Amino acid sequence: MIATPAKGVIHQQQDLESRDPGKTSFPKLQHDDVKDGSELQQQNPQPRRDKRDIHGWIVLDKPIGMTSTQAVAVVKRLFSAKRAGHAGTLDPLASGALPIALGEATKTVPFVMDGRKRYRFMVRWGEERDTDDTEGRVIRTSDIRPTAEAIRCLLPQFTGLIEQIPPRYSAIKVQGERAYDLARDGEIVELAPRPVEIHHLALVEQIDSNLSVFDAECGKGTYVRALARDIGRILGCFGHICALRRTRVGPFGETDMIPLEQLEALCNRAASGEGSLADALLPVETALDDIPALAVTRADAARLHRGQAVLLRGRDAPNSSGTVYVTVAGRLLALAEIGNGELIPKRVFNLTGLTASSGRNERV
Repeated sequence: MIATPAKGVIHQQQDLESRDPGKTSFPKLQHDDVKDGSELQQQNPQPRRDKRDIHGWIVLDKPIGMTSTQAVAVVKRLFSAKRAGHAGTLDPLASGALPIALGEATKTVPFVMDGRKRYRFMVRWGEERDTDDTEGRVIRTSDIRPTAEAIRCLLPQFTGLIEQIPPRYSAIKVQGERAYDLARDGEIVELAPRPVEIHHLALVEQIDSNLSVFDAECGKGTYVRALARDIGRILGCFGHICALRRTRVGPFGETDMIPLEQLEALCNRAASGEGSLADALLPVETALDDIPALAVTRADAARLHRGQAVLLRGRDAPNSSGTVYVTVAGRLLALAEIGNGELIPKRVFNLTGLTASSGRNERV
């Protein structure tokens, strides 16, 4: 893995870098630190290259100020990849794990998106904002400030399966339109509560009476901004997110992340013959960590590659059912379903082109 130190990268008014290094740090954002894809391209002009077949995952440590779409565009350009997509939007004001699938890895995106996410976030008390983060306008204020004890006593109400109303400024569609587009046009957006699952929620630091740091692990569809909003409302102090970092998405954690600057440097070295782009890639099957693997013979592999089912028989035949990922000679071949004694291919992978180097199959 490419292991890099976690970087707190959300701007806020108080510089916390001088605090205990064992605790969460969210340094100030400097305007020069944020560049969108077009600015990066202008600063690093490269000759136009033919698009290539590249297959694998890049877990970008996304800087704040960059949208997820911009991040995908930058990575796709750096690798001259034919196909790319991300596995879960990360707000521009958030930093951290943004898994980006290249080539055949895009077929495994749903498995990552369905996985758990982990966040470290900071809440500023005393103000509720219409976006539930620092970008919005203040809509409610309070002089009340919560104690650490009051916060901890409340958190069990937000653990487990709960009903959550998404933020008005969210990507949820309302009659075909994104909620944030309607909200920006001044329309009143009423979103229905949705069930979400919070596996873990803890107060990890009470910085002062105005700022609290939390750690949360949650399921698909959870909005951390809504957590801050709802906790503030119940405590009567109101609150909004002022710093947010995603530390895990499905199988991908902080040790898998690579900062954009480091990725650019690696790609530049590879272009000059001093390394390989394969060293930056995680294997396609990394996204399938929670799915059983099934090895098949080359003869069966040929049938599966043609889209034909394979009969499962003999002592080594699996007696389970459901989704598996199929390998032949240690190489990913297909996603398949086991049922009625057959192995039925659902998605076949064509990994012709550049893939992750063999050393990256061992997670650090």
